[in-house]
Amino acid sequence: MTLIRNIAVLLLAALALAGCGIFKDKVEEDEKPAKLTKFEPTLKVRRAWSTKLGDESEFLRLALRPAGDGNWIYAASPDGRIRAIDASNGREQWQKKLGLELVAGPGVGDGTVVVVASDGQVIALDARDGGELWRNEEGVESLSQPVVAEDHVFVQSVDNQLRALQIFDGRERWSVSQTQPVLTMRGTSTPIVVGNDVVAGFDNGRLVSVNIDTGDIGWETLLAPPTGRSDLERLSDIDGDMAAVGQDIYAAGYQGRVSSVAAESGQTLWTADISTYEGVAADWNSIYTVQDGGVLIALVRRSGAEEWRQDSLVRREPTVPVPFNTTVVAGDFEGYLHFFSNVSGEPAARLRQGKSAITATPLVMGNRLFVQSDGGTLAAYEVIEPERPPNRAPDIADEDEGA
Repeated sequence: MTLIRNIAVLLLAALALAGCGIFKDKVEEDEKPAKLTKFEPTLKVRRAWSTKLGDESEFLRLALRPAGDGNWIYAASPDGRIRAIDASNGREQWQKKLGLELVAGPGVGDGTVVVVASDGQVIALDARDGGELWRNEEGVESLSQPVVAEDHVFVQSVDNQLRALQIFDGRERWSVSQTQPVLTMRGTSTPIVVGNDVVAGFDNGRLVSVNIDTGDIGWETLLAPPTGRSDLERLSDIDGDMAAVGQDIYAAGYQGRVSSVAAESGQTLWTADISTYEGVAADWNSIYTVQDGGVLIALVRRSGAEEWRQDSLVRREPTVPVPFNTTVVAGDFEGYLHFFSNVSGEPAARLRQGKSAITATPLVMGNRLFVQSDGGTLAAYEVIEPERPPNRAPDIADEDEGA
């Protein structure tokens, strides 16, 4: 009987894992995604342009999302295509076909575009014309966007390792690794650069700051302490987006907390008990995140106090809500873009890019929003400002006649 019971437990566990996919939201089968309800838009948003990048991608939490340098947008598709596009009009500047399956990128900086292939190869291209500069073939699969900064390319791989490559030739300068838990989620957080340090989140729930020049660890803090008895209950991955405002770092762990951490010391400034695998976004006033079930939450940046929450996207698999104009924007599994007031969380606008899911965090550059769908489409959006009546100067001649 004990053997039969153990087998039953394993089968139930397998079914539970299969039902929650990548451990997103443990919902009953009869619970469906929230239905979209009508509202009166308070913001007009239009699509400025749209272009096809390449083949569709399955929902595998790939780290393919657009990146920009202020003038051009760079985007990659799973079938190995990389394109540079004029952000103002959507015109292609160059295209490169690598013949590899791409899983992460592009990262852009210092005139270099970097992508990562499924076999761990890191490929660097010239941002001006797409010419290949170098390849590093010693890596492990990475599911986070590579970061280009300070003459380095930072790549974080699924084996809980952060590597710094020289931007000139791709040679490894240093690497830092952390212990890997028995069970982890599929995904890796993207490192962020703060001053002369690069900060990375790992699958063991630790946030680590590393000196860019030396590779020495400045500090590490346990952001999301594992709890529970089973490996599933003890998941504490830091897989989502992180943000930095000044010298404050904001990060979140699955089944853990959203935290504010001081960049110079690693000291925790505040925490909020919110579990998220998507991570956070920030502006000068607020921190924005999406709880596991799909509830959008805004927190006061300085204190972590809750400002508002919006539950209209429950079980619609929303992305991290990113600040744009006077709103925050999140994509969902049906290809909709949802715009909410960044002050109150009330719906401001909604439009649909297509029928394919939007799982990549949208990019804001200048006054435009850039969104890459799983269907291989990249589109740019902008807010239509309301027309204001012209200020008519007083007619001097009329004033003289009335005198």
